[in-house]
Amino acid sequence: MITKSEHMHGHGHATVAERSLLRKWFPHPILSLVLIGQWLGLNNSLAPGHIVVAVLLAGFIPIYTANFWPNRPKLRAPFTFLVFAFVFLWDIVVANIQVAILVMFHSPTKLNSQWLCVPLDLRQPEAIAMLAGTVSLTPGTISSDLSADGRYLLVHCLHVDDPDAEVQKIKHRYERRLKAIFP
Repeated sequence: MITKSEHMHGHGHATVAERSLLRKWFPHPILSLVLIGQWLGLNNSLAPGHIVVAVLLAGFIPIYTANFWPNRPKLRAPFTFLVFAFVFLWDIVVANIQVAILVMFHSPTKLNSQWLCVPLDLRQPEAIAMLAGTVSLTPGTISSDLSADGRYLLVHCLHVDDPDAEVQKIKHRYERRLKAIFP
């Protein structure tokens, strides 16, 4: 008689033991994929040697760093993560153009630099760190501090006409999506 496990295995489904082994060798699969992509991108090569090194790094680095992620968050909405990534990349391109125009064609005295206090709905430290990193990696803004209770992010903007609209933009474009991604 065929057990349920054998039946599922025969139809292409991994058993619990196989998933556990896979999780042991690749404790953080998204990090592994990012490391492979970054290694190949930095070397600008798909040569077999680079692919082997990328896979080895993608295997060893997550295993070595797994103890630093004891309560690793689970991504709840992978599609939303992809949308977030595309929005973020688009915002980087647009912000680079905006900052270049500000720097090249505006007098420093015409810049309206502002400190913004962004109230946070996020509570997971990883999600807050991702929001702070996103803000800092977008040209023209930088997150500089997190309140002691973790409820506010202090952000500096190179130039902003409407501070409230900028806060709402950060919350709508980034924080809203991060809330959907991190449980």
